[in-house]
Amino acid sequence: MSGHTRLVLDAQALAHNYRVLRSKTAPQTALLGVVKAMAYGSDSLFVARTLAQLGIDYLAVAYVPEGIALREAGIHTPILVLHPQLDQLDELWNYCLEPSVYSFRVLQALSARKEQLPIHIKLNTGLNRLGFDREDLAQLGQYLNQSPHLKRTGILSHLAASEDPEQDQYTRGQLDEFTAMSDELAQLTGGFTYKHLCNTSGILRFPEAHFDLVRSGIGLYGYPNDVALEQEFIPFASLYTVISQIHHLKPGNGIGYNRAEVAKQPMKIATLPIGHADGISRIYGLGKGGVWINDQWAPIVGNVCMDMIMVNVTDIECAEGDEVVVFDQRHRADQLAEGAGTISYELLTALSRRIKRSYVPLEDSKWLQK
Repeated sequence: MSGHTRLVLDAQALAHNYRVLRSKTAPQTALLGVVKAMAYGSDSLFVARTLAQLGIDYLAVAYVPEGIALREAGIHTPILVLHPQLDQLDELWNYCLEPSVYSFRVLQALSARKEQLPIHIKLNTGLNRLGFDREDLAQLGQYLNQSPHLKRTGILSHLAASEDPEQDQYTRGQLDEFTAMSDELAQLTGGFTYKHLCNTSGILRFPEAHFDLVRSGIGLYGYPNDVALEQEFIPFASLYTVISQIHHLKPGNGIGYNRAEVAKQPMKIATLPIGHADGISRIYGLGKGGVWINDQWAPIVGNVCMDMIMVNVTDIECAEGDEVVVFDQRHRADQLAEGAGTISYELLTALSRRIKRSYVPLEDSKWLQK
């Protein structure tokens, strides 16, 4: 037992999820691991090193500085930058990073430097966030043909709702649009090495859309976005804290800031050293979230404070110093998030750097078997 708040990162769980995702694709299909946002709130270097050891084909980050940090730490795997900014484009060459090119503004800036660079062309097929539209293709093809130093490594798009069966018609429409647009651009330019569309839910639900490469973020971290598939995946990150103090309240006693809750009857509460500065947002207060103490649910009472939360332990046998599970491999982060009306992505990526990380390494060769 450890007497502090800590996030345990399990490389064996990561390896398991990696193998599950590999099993869902053809042997020739490349797999890209998304390690943006500190590898979804964990430790991007630890994840990148583990995935490289396992044989990942590609990594992806959101922004150039994330890719630079991996390169400076010795990661040699190809890295796709999903949203490069104009003021950082020179670093793409300096650190061998591959940009997702989503606009003519970015393309023109890259083309102006007459040096070889692998690029991926981003198409907008319905997410309406980044990417070239269908009416841009003729001009885009002409521009690419005039810029032979920009190596046409990939062409990609992003699915808007691949996890939602009610949106399957829209998803298949995106697939059709991507196929038509990528084929048209390939005819204009001579083609691309990798065609890629699928995210985690796309991998699991749309095998016809795997193409040459698939991308997984949340699936690698143990969340398939599908209740029916949860048992196939193991959550990678587990968050623990401890009981700092226990209070016995009388009816009428207020709890926390603004007396947001008031005891209506005798009540026992525990104070825990974790709060919204650690990533447990105020949305989890007032009973919308909770923790597990001695395998029993303890709802949060009152407002979440910056560095602490209070939980109701009236019916739980516990003592100061006892371990508390915020989420782990049995008590999943997506379940905690759902209770507060949000998603696992938001909960995980909000976890503060001040939370101590500890690591379960790949122990032996059994975790490296393909």
